[in-house]
Amino acid sequence: MSQSPSSNRVTFIILRYMRRPIMVLIAVYAISMVGWILIPGIDGEGNAQHLSFFHAFYFLTYTVTTTGFGELPYTFTDAQRMWGIVSLYAGVIAWFYALGSILSLVQNADFRQSLAERRFAKGVAQISEPFCIICGFGNTGALLTRGLSDVGMTVIVIDKNNERIKTLILRDYRAQVFGLCADSRIPEHLIEAGLLKPNCKAVVALTKDEEINLKITVTARLMNANVWVATQSTSEIHEETLAALGSNVHIIDPFQTFAKYLGAVVRNPAIHTLNQWLAGTPGTSLDEQLPVPKGTWILCGFGRMGRWIRDSLEAEGISTVVIEPNPSQHDDQIPNLFVGRASQENLLRAGIEQAAGIVAGTDHDSENLSILLNAKALNPEIFLLVRQNRYRNQLVFQAARADFIMVPALVSARRILFLLLAPLLKPFFETFRRQDGGSDKLVLSNVMEQLAATIGSSQPVLLTVDAGGASALLSVVESGQEVTLGDVLTDPTDRNRQIACVALVIGSGNEQKVMPAPATTIQPCDQILFCGTPAALRVLDSTLNNEYTLRYLITGVDEPRGHVMQWFARRHASRTKPT
Repeated sequence: MSQSPSSNRVTFIILRYMRRPIMVLIAVYAISMVGWILIPGIDGEGNAQHLSFFHAFYFLTYTVTTTGFGELPYTFTDAQRMWGIVSLYAGVIAWFYALGSILSLVQNADFRQSLAERRFAKGVAQISEPFCIICGFGNTGALLTRGLSDVGMTVIVIDKNNERIKTLILRDYRAQVFGLCADSRIPEHLIEAGLLKPNCKAVVALTKDEEINLKITVTARLMNANVWVATQSTSEIHEETLAALGSNVHIIDPFQTFAKYLGAVVRNPAIHTLNQWLAGTPGTSLDEQLPVPKGTWILCGFGRMGRWIRDSLEAEGISTVVIEPNPSQHDDQIPNLFVGRASQENLLRAGIEQAAGIVAGTDHDSENLSILLNAKALNPEIFLLVRQNRYRNQLVFQAARADFIMVPALVSARRILFLLLAPLLKPFFETFRRQDGGSDKLVLSNVMEQLAATIGSSQPVLLTVDAGGASALLSVVESGQEVTLGDVLTDPTDRNRQIACVALVIGSGNEQKVMPAPATTIQPCDQILFCGTPAALRVLDSTLNNEYTLRYLITGVDEPRGHVMQWFARRHASRTKPT
């Protein structure tokens, strides 16, 4: 195995810093040894005696270690003792010089960075399970890392801020998380992070600079065409470039995503309840719903978020009024636009007293909280939707008791997490979004009732199963035996009972079936999205990878498993066979 670039850098830095001290030490001890060999001593009989090379080396060795075994092989003469003084002091000075160089080397930032990269590369090389590379450990990156760790996926984080990388050690992740302080734009660092490894499942670009996100995405796509790539982008120019990279590249715009989601929630509030419940939001119950009023809404802040929300609300037949302190030239054509801050005076001018809802969507959390307090003071019954820019301000926004808190980092992280771990959730929710107002509420309510009856109050877990990747399922299906969803969801301890798990979507390619019936037959190329309790999903995984258990659930016959028991079964069958 060839050395990594970081290993070569470590060797180069060591040689650069230690070359001169090592040469000084070698020169000092070489001259000292020559002197010991040339200066004559006197043996016990008064004859001249020269030290051998070995004796000279041995003497210098134990004096370097300050052991001090004595004079050898005979008592030294004054000339030898004088040379000993010179060589010992010279050696001490040389060692002080070398130790100073070593301390300077250890404190060198380049050396420590290269050493950290080498340790990082060695750790990544030992990863055998699927892992995800996250470039940028801001709010979104931290939330996504937590979500991936909770489901047991190994995560590799790259960020230029060393303080953020240090915090990885302090967090209690369930899975292993590696961190590298480096510029993720550089292809070398992505390679060190495992981009070219076959078990690299995804690369996610979440830096604050969209130009950097674009470069990371292009680099990852060109160097590994099979890797799943997601990037956060709100620029139309960047989106055009990213869209040309292929279907395996996913562009996440938190404002567009949230605006579409808000429109769906306006149409059917149950979608928000189900989404929160599937995401595992604490305190969420399938019985609770968030009613969103459909009167006039006031949009405070008409940036990227405000524009997307305005389009989404007007698509649902909701009129809007905009308050913006710095409108652009294109905003002059927008009706009901008030220029200025969202003060109480401007809120009254915008009709806050009759408005159904208000969106505090500026870039500053303090401004959004101020808008929220002013709106509550002028209209206590108004629906409050507020944008929380910094995740660390969570407690303050919760204390403000807004009806809907939009956190861009959480929107992006949850979107990427669902696309990566449960891609079939997208057609699942789109099925209900496409339906008309009267029918979708009835269908979705039935789905939620089924989930509540099957899973209960337990924390739901999503699991995507590839039929081709489940060894027992694939073996049984390829043998010609029919397997249905009802078979795999049966409890192995009681065939009359179903485990606490529901199949949400089954399909292959572009064909998906939402909430399939238990009698649906599973094909080798199918993907299935299950939702259930952690215990039920462990049972399901065991069933899909244990052929004896799966055949028992299908036929009701517990077949013998060992060779001896199979021989007895065949022997018994032959004896009982009628003649």
